[in-house]
Amino acid sequence: MRYPQRIVCLTTEPTEVLYLLGEQARIVGISGFTTRPAIARREKPKVAAFTSAKIDKILELKPDLVIGFSNLQADIAAALIRAGVEVHIFNQRSIAQVLNMIATMGSLVGASDKAAKLISELETTMSQAHEMARHLTTKPKIYFEEWNEPIICSIRWAMELIEIAGGVDCFPELSHFHSAKDRVIQANQVIARQPDIIIGSWCGKKFQPDQVMAREGWADIPAVKHGFVREIKSADILQPGPSLITHGLKQVQAIIQEWGSTQTHRKMGVI
Repeated sequence: MRYPQRIVCLTTEPTEVLYLLGEQARIVGISGFTTRPAIARREKPKVAAFTSAKIDKILELKPDLVIGFSNLQADIAAALIRAGVEVHIFNQRSIAQVLNMIATMGSLVGASDKAAKLISELETTMSQAHEMARHLTTKPKIYFEEWNEPIICSIRWAMELIEIAGGVDCFPELSHFHSAKDRVIQANQVIARQPDIIIGSWCGKKFQPDQVMAREGWADIPAVKHGFVREIKSADILQPGPSLITHGLKQVQAIIQEWGSTQTHRKMGVI
């Protein structure tokens, strides 16, 4: 069986996975938003943004497989399909789907054993985080903000990371919506939920905690009163690949553990 030898990755996740599997030699083009591994940006030509791509440049690379993510790349996929290119579009929105994506990537390039090993390592990391979370005496309520204008709350995988690390997402009923427009909320809804921790990760731009804390009525939110308004960079938690677990989960876990320690000290009258 002959596996794809010339792969173009329209988003950062397949690039990350192929490098982790040791199959990076197959990659001939990547997204300009690729962050992991850093060497990919130096080694591979950039031929796509996210909702746009250089179709002519991709075709010049003569790919035998193009891999992308989500309905937002449907137009790119359609153009490539019309040009006779084989295209696979993933649509992972949960941790389980991320692991399935890794397994499928392994199958696509004949590296199923290496993919299974990577999945096992990621599952171990999650199990360790879940075990540590069991020692928390209280589960903090966490508001995760993906965008600020309009205010958009957490996508499903962010909610799941919060739960694995021992927290409770403030808007679990919205996290299952794929589209960001279905997760738009109003500022007063956050006030009503009274989160203990606010985590911001504005896709593509730096989170501004001072702007968040200055919103009308937010001064009385526990997270603001006690100084638990934190940023996790979008590259670590908004790109649904292995980095969600290797980087995003660990940061969520660190924030929650710090909050738990502060709660213990507060009960003891230390602070």
